[in-house]
Amino acid sequence: MKFGKWVYVALISIIIASCSSGESNKGDQYYAAGNYEEAINAYNAYLVNRPKNVQALYNRGRSHEELGEYEEAERDFLAALTHDAKNTQVLLSLSNIYQKQKKHTSALLYAEYAVEVAGAPAMAYFMKGRALHQLGNTEEAYKEYSTAIKMDKNFGQAYYYRGLLKFATDRVKSGCDDMRSAIKLNFEDAQEAMERYCQ
Repeated sequence: MKFGKWVYVALISIIIASCSSGESNKGDQYYAAGNYEEAINAYNAYLVNRPKNVQALYNRGRSHEELGEYEEAERDFLAALTHDAKNTQVLLSLSNIYQKQKKHTSALLYAEYAVEVAGAPAMAYFMKGRALHQLGNTEEAYKEYSTAIKMDKNFGQAYYYRGLLKFATDRVKSGCDDMRSAIKLNFEDAQEAMERYCQ
């Protein structure tokens, strides 16, 4: 399963929260059906009179992201943050789109902002770990993955990436243990890693 896709399954299982308008509800419906251009048009109509609505800005950004329009998505996410600077959903979505674009320093920055928010979810620590991992800071990445796992024992993706990090730093036996955990949690990429490293 691709990293970005899985992140949104985990991070935004309630991705389109209901807003109080027909236009926004249409946007939500279009998004759920995969009609992202129509969703953007509906959110545009909604935001004309409610330009500070964080959820609508965020949802429009997610629609742009699904179309691969990262600049537009970034613009909407940053606009949402001007009205709710501690919104972890928005912060982590920014981190994720920067990861997709291999802008790992920016991905780390927004993951760090998310971690600093009181009550930050396990995903915030995981996303920080991913950025650190990509930047070559393996020991700090290991700590962040471990924190995410401590917070959520069912975080299959965190086990998987921590396992990959262990393989890369010659901790093969422990890495295989993480892959077994990821497999038990149905993270599908872990089976291939097991076959490659754990014979």
